[in-house]
Amino acid sequence: MTQSLPADAAETYTTLEAAHHMGLAVRSVQLMVDRGELTAWKTPGGHRRISRESVHRWISQKRGEQPVADGREAETSHRAQSTAWTRPPDGAPRKPTVLLIEDSVHYQNLLRLVITQQFPEVDLHVAADGISGLVLAGRLDPAVLIVDILLPGIDGAALITGLRTQAQFDHSRLIVVTSLDAAQREPYAFALKGVPVVPKADVVTALPPLLQEALAPHGPTA
Repeated sequence: MTQSLPADAAETYTTLEAAHHMGLAVRSVQLMVDRGELTAWKTPGGHRRISRESVHRWISQKRGEQPVADGREAETSHRAQSTAWTRPPDGAPRKPTVLLIEDSVHYQNLLRLVITQQFPEVDLHVAADGISGLVLAGRLDPAVLIVDILLPGIDGAALITGLRTQAQFDHSRLIVVTSLDAAQREPYAFALKGVPVVPKADVVTALPPLLQEALAPHGPTA
């Protein structure tokens, strides 16, 4: 929830600074503020300032630890953890990361099977809703995102639109999977322009060549 700027404004982060410390996309942090998960204020100019304490509390909760009293220590620890998350062992090539955002357990399992069998070198992660998907996307910086249109929390079209506003994801490729037919997809056309769309009935045959093409800039995957 956004409030008026407090007197101790020095104890705040900008949205970009909070996103950096939390290992998230800026849009993910904005959504967390809107949902009241982070304490934030607005400057007279209308810019968000986010409470450092609420950011450090979130970091500690995600790590399963008690909040750290010294904010600088929390920031340092989290930066080290975030680096370890994405960096492979010395000398080992980094696997291309694929993030699947799909709420249906059936299609999660089907797509996991297709991807792991045909692309064994891919590092696959799965999110079951749009909000979790945004959080994971900010952490993982995936090479490819496979996104359903109809998702709980935030629909796939809004998620795709949000990702496209973040320079962090300029290099990420998008693939949409959906059970909607062409007419039903029309309201989402603004987000789907230029994005390959795979009907769920055809994922077993249609997804692999699209995924192969999307992963091509990242080197061989098998």
